[in-house]
Amino acid sequence: MATFHVTVDHPDPDTQDITTTYLGTVDQAHIDRVRAIAALPGSARHVKEHPRHEGAFMVLRDDGDLDVYEPTEPATGPLPKIRPTLIDAAHPTSGPAYIDGVTRFGDQRIGGPMDTPLEPPRAVWHTTESPAGGDYFTSIAAYLMRAGVEPQVIYCPVTDRLGQFGPLNLSARALKNDGTKRTNRIGKVCIQIEVLGRAQAPWTKGFDPKAKPNFQRLLTAIRAHGIPDVWPVGAPPATAALATERPRTTWENKGGHYGHSQIPGQDHWDPGAIDTGIVPGSPRSADGGASPDTGSGTYTVRAGDTLTSIAAAHRTTVAALLSLNGIKNADDITVGQRLRLPTTGPANPTAPLYEPFPGTAFFHPGRRSPLVTALGRRLVELGFGKHYTSGPGPAWTEADRLNTADFQRSRPGLAGDADGIPGPRTWAALKIPKL
Repeated sequence: MATFHVTVDHPDPDTQDITTTYLGTVDQAHIDRVRAIAALPGSARHVKEHPRHEGAFMVLRDDGDLDVYEPTEPATGPLPKIRPTLIDAAHPTSGPAYIDGVTRFGDQRIGGPMDTPLEPPRAVWHTTESPAGGDYFTSIAAYLMRAGVEPQVIYCPVTDRLGQFGPLNLSARALKNDGTKRTNRIGKVCIQIEVLGRAQAPWTKGFDPKAKPNFQRLLTAIRAHGIPDVWPVGAPPATAALATERPRTTWENKGGHYGHSQIPGQDHWDPGAIDTGIVPGSPRSADGGASPDTGSGTYTVRAGDTLTSIAAAHRTTVAALLSLNGIKNADDITVGQRLRLPTTGPANPTAPLYEPFPGTAFFHPGRRSPLVTALGRRLVELGFGKHYTSGPGPAWTEADRLNTADFQRSRPGLAGDADGIPGPRTWAALKIPKL
């Protein structure tokens, strides 16, 4: 009969340091009873299979402890926790490494520097597929460390408890590799958040973000790293059957928020149909355009929108939106504002959606043009705006050139053109919406 090693991980309630106690071995009959108790309706215990070791499993407990069961064969003893060593410094970023007041779990050594630090920053939302509330927060944290699948951040929407396993500007370990690509290390940053809950019952239902100060601190930290309030692939799917769109080109080239279900190389469908107005921002099309209001001639401005992105999404022009809504300055739109849309579309519906390339000679110090402003806004939307101290504005400056060079270096096909001056290929990749 099979036997199992049993250990208990107990997080200290004050320091969150974890003490592991070995309890000995048990037989298969004991294991069957453990699983049966966890399966009872209303049970305070929840079984999680070990993602790396066949036959091993863990039991989440509402008192914060984690019971670990591991087969005695073929292992010679309890399996150790996986703990890598950092070997390089992080690439400099604008945001904080730690969120103020956050609970720190473990030794904070879960990952390393990003492989593509010049690509846009992104955030990835997971769910733990477990209960929330009580002290599950600490038992799930212990599970993630024991399994070696830690994100940077863990959050409980019921208690507003917030924890970190490692710095935000280093990689996490909650995503599978996409072939030979280390998915956890894609982008300037890739901040991953495990939220206690289940995909089939989205945690945002009934969630009041204004009443959750730690959630607000989390969003502030995400934005400080330059992650825009957009969902480049749209809202996460509501069912496992719909979790089929994982566009690799979008993931590798567009900054913003993603669900675990939307990442190439993954086979999960969490976080489910969470409310993207809370998590935050407006869903976008694969080209970065704002999603239209269904069946109406109006559009409600959402966080992260610009008139250029709205115009591109609705096959119209910025000039048409300005005229129709009596707006004098393209920057004067606010979240929640309802904009009237042209009911018949632009005069020429086959006209190009993007500005034509103005020529390399166009970009020189002192050049002033609305096209320069549009270029700067597009760079910011894509996550390449760190050199701007103000603006972007209509005058071509060194900040425009440096941000353009960062964009060029982030694209394999443009790396050889990384002088910061847009050429035809760079311009085509930027897709500046028609003014």
